[in-house]
Amino acid sequence: MIRKAIFAIALASAVTAMAVPRGDTDAAITQEAMPRALSDYGFFADLSGQVPGPGVTPYRLNTPLYSDGAEKLRFVYLPEGAAAVADGEGLLGLPVGSALIKTFAFGDGAQRRLIETRVLLHRADGWVALPYLWNAEQTDARLAIVGARVDLVTPRGEAISYRVPNKNQCKECHGLDGTVVPIGPKARNLSQEWLSAMVKAGNLDAVPDASDQLPLWEARDRVPTVSAARAYLDVNCAHCHRPGATASNSGLDLRWEQQDPHALGIGKRPVAAGRGAGGHLFDVVPGSPDSSILTYRMQSNEPGIAMPEIGKSTVDEDGIAIVRRWIEEMAP
Repeated sequence: MIRKAIFAIALASAVTAMAVPRGDTDAAITQEAMPRALSDYGFFADLSGQVPGPGVTPYRLNTPLYSDGAEKLRFVYLPEGAAAVADGEGLLGLPVGSALIKTFAFGDGAQRRLIETRVLLHRADGWVALPYLWNAEQTDARLAIVGARVDLVTPRGEAISYRVPNKNQCKECHGLDGTVVPIGPKARNLSQEWLSAMVKAGNLDAVPDASDQLPLWEARDRVPTVSAARAYLDVNCAHCHRPGATASNSGLDLRWEQQDPHALGIGKRPVAAGRGAGGHLFDVVPGSPDSSILTYRMQSNEPGIAMPEIGKSTVDEDGIAIVRRWIEEMAP
């Protein structure tokens, strides 16, 4: 897959060609205006091929966020002469002038289509999230402030109306204590190989302690069920279900580091019972996923019930399976 090829290139050597000078890239990130096209940033030596230019490094997550089965191409841009700062197992500290770039693609070979690219720009007054919609010719992506809908078929063969979020909807997942923050590149969800390569390249100040790393999603059947399920919930749910985030009033805290069973929903009654509870009494009922609100909502596609509320149009069968197994293995 193209993601693996690009990732290997980044660890081996830097790409030297780029469409625009790095100074122009830095200006596009830090200026007050919003660039109208993805090409305006000059992140890529080959835009449609998603080949990174200088200062841009691909990365992958051990356990990724589910988005209707989309392939995701992830990149981080660091301004020249700057480096990220390690903060234990948490988010890397990216300096002002940095950018996180994530492209969503569906299909293989000649049928592969780039659908959208989301960028997070670190400006002097904080992070700004912007969505870009790819054109039919696959030559560039245009700023889509109001979002968009794209009809496509998922890898499971499901025909959906894929939703590109509008600028304000980005805050629903990236909002924490009233500000926009990154949620993906935490040291615990990045490989030691990648982190070490970043340090060697001068892009990271130190290899962070990642002794408690999230497992690889493709290895979920070879690790303890609790680790795979908790990693899935951390990545797919905890950006909202944590203190200070948009769903903090639920009382659920699904972060990887949370160890309180009640905060994880075990034996916990919902704050507000309603149709979203499906008649169930507790968020998680040990030994009984069919009686748990958590799995009831995860396996629904019905508006007002489905969780997560945005970011997907289909049910993640693999995610449901690992969370159900986690609950089944709990002692009643």
